[in-house]
Amino acid sequence: MTYHPKSDFLRVMFERGFVADCTDYQALDEALVKGVVPAYIGYDATAASLHVGHLMNIMVLRWLQKTGHQPITLMGGGTTKVGDPSFRSEERPLLTPEAIDRNIDGLKQVFARYLDYSDAPNGAIMLNNAEWLDSLNYLDFLRDIGRHFSVNRMLSFESVKSRLDREQSLSFLEFNYMILQAYDFLEIHRRYGCLLQMGGSDQWGNIVNGIDLTRRVIDHEIFGLTTPLLTTSDGRKMGKSASGAVWLRADMLSPYEFWQFWRNTTDADVGRFLKIFTELPVEECDRLGALQGAEINGAKILLANLATTLLHGAEAAAAAEATAREVFERGGVGDDLPTVRVTAAEAAEGLGIVQLFVKAGLAASGKDAKRLIAEGGARLNDELVTDQGLRLGASHLAEPLKLTAGKKRHALVVLD
Repeated sequence: MTYHPKSDFLRVMFERGFVADCTDYQALDEALVKGVVPAYIGYDATAASLHVGHLMNIMVLRWLQKTGHQPITLMGGGTTKVGDPSFRSEERPLLTPEAIDRNIDGLKQVFARYLDYSDAPNGAIMLNNAEWLDSLNYLDFLRDIGRHFSVNRMLSFESVKSRLDREQSLSFLEFNYMILQAYDFLEIHRRYGCLLQMGGSDQWGNIVNGIDLTRRVIDHEIFGLTTPLLTTSDGRKMGKSASGAVWLRADMLSPYEFWQFWRNTTDADVGRFLKIFTELPVEECDRLGALQGAEINGAKILLANLATTLLHGAEAAAAAEATAREVFERGGVGDDLPTVRVTAAEAAEGLGIVQLFVKAGLAASGKDAKRLIAEGGARLNDELVTDQGLRLGASHLAEPLKLTAGKKRHALVVLD
């Protein structure tokens, strides 16, 4: 793409690697130069927190606000009752309204770390599409909105087509999802003057639907911008670590574990991740990303500190770095390591070392833990574990035990 944007927001998007596609670069750019542009990203409330896989688009909203425009975070209180079928092999499990509301409360905690929801001219707005979707009259909706959708065209979208090509069931409930998401864009435009919907590249079809619907119903021009699917240099999807999802809530993943996720970034990803997940100047991101050998470890620590500071604050980032130094440089225990608490009853029965590695999240399964031990990657208090049948009782737990998987992943086991 050779387009050279005039607006600060699009310039940042291009320079930092946030752009996959846009419905009309030039017209959007002109709107961004003219005044404050409200823009939204939708989030279905399928879990109590967002994870690192969502962070790229949260940073897009943050940059939108930093460049003078208005971010809108749309909670899918209504659409979560249906479930987005995009690129999924099976239907999502349906949640109760109470579970959805609880999840939305959890998501709000995450967004408040990155966006300013004050009364400023470009203060962020949080909406819930249940506000307009829950009260829809089905027959009116079919007549006024449904008539604008071609089933032939809906079937041609890659997100639906890939499911049907694999002969996997797509329920009528899910098929309605793209109509509801398109209707969201129309409603947010009507109510809040929203001109732009953003999202991952897998949302392209849904976004285009909303733009087409708005043009057909009220003949207004609105825009779509997508971000690329983010993978690590070895092809893995962002959002998961060896021990599970990298959650963005401290009560679901400790700040230390979050810090450690970034510290473990592959050398080839450092420059790119600094551009996407921090606000460091682009030139500095490029310089740090080009470092070689041991020097790039300093860049990884900076990435971990900056990403952790944005989410959990500077004190949490400093504490995480101090714990890491204590663990790695001096072989100590450190206060902020993820901790497994063992009851007296469990200790009395004895705990297998394999079970402990799984319980600590250092192995995905018993088989994984046994392989780790067999390959010499498991340590207990910095001593190599060679016996897969080792059992630990109350006497072993008089002091906290440190488990280590590989060189960089640690956890504490303590007796409650």
